[in-house]
Amino acid sequence: MKKLLLIVSVFTILGLQPSLAQVVAQAGPIKVSVATESPDFPEASLAANVALKGDTAQVSFTVENYALGNQTADASTKRCANSAKGQHIHYIIDNGAYEALYLPSNKSVLKPGKHLLVAFLSRSYHESIKHPKAAIVQQISIGQNTDADLNLKQPILVFSRPKGIYLGADTAHVLLDFYLFNTKLSKKGNKVRLSIDGKVIGYLDAWMPYWMEGLSMGEHTIRLELVDVKGFVIKGLYTDVTKKITLAAAEPIKR
Repeated sequence: MKKLLLIVSVFTILGLQPSLAQVVAQAGPIKVSVATESPDFPEASLAANVALKGDTAQVSFTVENYALGNQTADASTKRCANSAKGQHIHYIIDNGAYEALYLPSNKSVLKPGKHLLVAFLSRSYHESIKHPKAAIVQQISIGQNTDADLNLKQPILVFSRPKGIYLGADTAHVLLDFYLFNTKLSKKGNKVRLSIDGKVIGYLDAWMPYWMEGLSMGEHTIRLELVDVKGFVIKGLYTDVTKKITLAAAEPIKR
C-alpha cells in the first residue's frame, strides 16, 4: 500500500497520470478496463453541409480547432491500432461500419428513403472526441418517398470501434468506443450492455473509451445494447448493435 501511494505521489509531482487501469468487466481471460486518458480537444468542432443530386449525397465538412491528418500527441504510447494517416472524421451512414475521412468531404450513393448520417472527429487511434460540437447527426432524404422522418430526438447508440481486422501487437489492446446522442449513462440509470461471442461480459455505466484484452485469435462477435435500469433495451435508433471483428497473429488470416 505504501509503495502504491509513493508511486502516485511521484506521478503527481511530475504532473503525470499514473497508469492504473480500472477493470470494469471480466469473464475468463477477457478483461475490459477504462482506457488511458487521451489529449482533449474541447474547442474542436464539426459542421456538415449536404448537397443532394439524384441518389447521391455530397457531404462537405467544416472542421475548426482540429487538424485532420495529424498524429495525436500520445499515439505512440497507446499500444493499440493507430492510423498512419492521422486524425480523421468517422463517417457513418445507417449504422454501417464507419469510413475514415482524412479530407473534409465525402460522397455517398444511397437508396431512396430516409437515411441517418452520423459523423464525429476522431483521434489518430480511432478514439472519438466526445464533445457536442465535435459531432453531427442528421437525416438525409433521397428521392420521392413517403417514409416517416427519423426521430433524431430519441436515444441513439453508434458503434464505432472495434472494427475490421487486428494483427499482431494490435490484438493486445483493442479499443471499444461508441457514440451516444440524447442519453446519458450512470450507475443508477442507463447503461451499455457489452456481450462478446454471445456472453454478457458486463455493463458500462460511463461514456468513455475502454480497452478489451484477452481476446483469442479468430473471429469475435461484439454486441452493444443501450439498456435501462431494469436491463431492457431502450427504444431508439440502433440501440442494439452487433458487429464482427477478426484478430490474427499475422497474415495470412485464417477465415
